Amino acid sequence: MSSRIKTAFANAKAEGRGILGVFVTAGDPDEGTSAQILDALVEANVDIVELGMPFSDPMADGPAIQAASLRALTNGMTLAGTLEIARGFRQRHPDTPLVLMGYYNPIYIYGVDRFLAEASDAGVDGLIVVDLPPEEDDELCEPATAAGLDFIRLVTPTSDAKRLPVVLGSASGFVYYVAITGITGTSSAAADSISAAYKRISAATDLPVVTGFGIRTPEQAGEAASLSDGAIVGSAVVEIIAGNLGEDGRGTPEIVSKIAAFVGDLAKGVAGKTG
Repeated sequence: MSSRIKTAFANAKAEGRGILGVFVTAGDPDEGTSAQILDALVEANVDIVELGMPFSDPMADGPAIQAASLRALTNGMTLAGTLEIARGFRQRHPDTPLVLMGYYNPIYIYGVDRFLAEASDAGVDGLIVVDLPPEEDDELCEPATAAGLDFIRLVTPTSDAKRLPVVLGSASGFVYYVAITGITGTSSAAADSISAAYKRISAATDLPVVTGFGIRTPEQAGEAASLSDGAIVGSAVVEIIAGNLGEDGRGTPEIVSKIAAFVGDLAKGVAGKTG
């Protein structure tokens, strides 16, 4: 586990809470606003930042994050640009964990060795690549681990007792529990299902287990973080961007301020300070 990710979980545990992770897409809606959003996340007390690598066919994502990828690509964002955003983030924020999340195709085209070298040099802590199963660990997981990057696995409600050890065998950093069956940004999971899943996954790994998909409110974030080791919010944040674009389709000051306020409320929810 990277030292920054390990420290984030240790700090949250010492404070008696789970971690808060927030996902945004690199370059959405434009490169400058994207950097300001990342700064706002840190200032709003996000524990782990997930930076999406824009892709033209994000099959696991719902309409909100699909649209975010399209906005970023339309405004010129590339994988090289994403790595530069990551590098700038690390220079400004030396302690906040940064995880790149996306799909294998752009990495494969870019070149695995080149990508891993540049990601490591930029200060990236880990990767979530949603379309590479453990049966293909030699493609990216093993080289990433060798390069010092955590390879974070997704576990779903349908991951049974036979499948869990296979999925988690090469995982590092933390486990991302996908609390619903389906795409991002849809319905939220019931508390009892999160609790049962956390017990089941924790019996198979010593890694922290963080809950994501379908979390849209501070109350839901607080509940998910209390039932597992943390909560990750994505679509609800990305929708703020979509709802506050300028007439030219680019960023506005309102986007940054509204995200800062919303994420601040999420952080309070995770800390049990809502209401």
